[in-house]
Amino acid sequence: MTLVGGIDSSTQSVKIVVRDAETGALVREARAPHPDGTEVHPQHWVDALDAVTSGILDGVEAMSIAGQQHGMVALDEAGEVVRPALLWNDTRSAPDALDLIDELGGPQAWADAVGSVPVAAFTVTKARWMARVEPENAARTSRMMLPHDYLTWTLAGRPDVAATDRGEVSGTGYWSPATGEYRDDLLRLALGSVPAVPRVAAPGEEVGRTATGIALGPGTGDNMGAALGIGAIPGDVVVSLGTSGTAFAVSTTPARDASGFVAGFADATGHFLPLVCTLNAARVLTAMAELLGVDFDEFAELALAAEPGSGGLTLLPYLDGERTPNLPDARGSMHGITRSNLTRPNLARAAIEGMFGGLADAVDALVAVGVQPRRILLVGGAAANPAVGAVAATMFPAPIVVPPPGEYVADGAARQAAWVLTGGGEPPTWSQARPGESVTFEPDPRPAIREAYELARVALHGG
Repeated sequence: MTLVGGIDSSTQSVKIVVRDAETGALVREARAPHPDGTEVHPQHWVDALDAVTSGILDGVEAMSIAGQQHGMVALDEAGEVVRPALLWNDTRSAPDALDLIDELGGPQAWADAVGSVPVAAFTVTKARWMARVEPENAARTSRMMLPHDYLTWTLAGRPDVAATDRGEVSGTGYWSPATGEYRDDLLRLALGSVPAVPRVAAPGEEVGRTATGIALGPGTGDNMGAALGIGAIPGDVVVSLGTSGTAFAVSTTPARDASGFVAGFADATGHFLPLVCTLNAARVLTAMAELLGVDFDEFAELALAAEPGSGGLTLLPYLDGERTPNLPDARGSMHGITRSNLTRPNLARAAIEGMFGGLADAVDALVAVGVQPRRILLVGGAAANPAVGAVAATMFPAPIVVPPPGEYVADGAARQAAWVLTGGGEPPTWSQARPGESVTFEPDPRPAIREAYELARVALHGG
């Protein structure tokens, strides 16, 4: 049996799966936590990776890392970290995003240049923030990487030239998915200089080896890893419920959305991955469950006991600000409260409906750039909750498919590692990757729920 490893280095933790390279069968897995926060020293990721891989890589011949997107890792001439990495969920660079948009000539100019309009999450805005607030650190920066780039580079022995992949680098704001080239002018616009950046490896290319001889794939971003792990094809829209919420689809053409809703990313296979991201997803549900004093199973029972529409309650779930729509300083709010509808079941269901309100808008935005949803694949830890799939069926116009639970980001990285071993062609098709049956919820749209959500959003934050 040939073994491959896939690593998901996410905001909250690092997970590894070891799988049979031919069939995808799971052999073993492990995880370790990451520190909380919106900036983290990269050494914490290295330490967690060392902990999770200790003793688990015996016999592994190749591995890849899929990591949280956008985070800025700034290094000096010696390759040492200049400052803690700013993560995707750090919103301090929101005003810098607005400045950069204006300086290039508006949203359409950015959409044409790199397929996306900058928001606080993007690396390019964090570079501008550092240049504005910490000019001495900006001056020291001679290399710039993304989180998974840094980990791959470290595992490879810190070679002179680091490597990344087109999926991960498409979230920087200074690389064009349409042309496949860096936009040094945009990096200079943001930082005031052009530090060394990783070369963009081909999909499935070996980019180095560990000290023990394990081949390393180029890795990718977490959403691109999930798409590869779940085997998404055109017509599939993946709605992922993690720390953030994302809706994305595999496309054969690049997206250029000047509205800023859709980020025109690349995927990990040579195609494209138009994506919409919200800041608030599964943690909306955990926050409400804690408020109600119940575990997740009891939370589901409460939510399913309420009628669709939650008796008129509507939650705007901007608990950590919001990315789409771009409202970094927004706060959550509950609308339509009466004495009769302020019940525990209605509060539970309103939390799920509120979480899906922004994600349903996200799917509409994907449709507007040409995506034609055949089905909605609902993934992430919260997707296993039976109330979540049932409520999703009232919010989306296509069938909701909940695949068997799995670490899809890590699985995608493992599938890429197996691809590296084949030496080219297409990524392997795995027959034993996820035992178990998918659960399907037929669409049961309730337009009144989305109308109430839209009225609440417009009333509070404008159109």
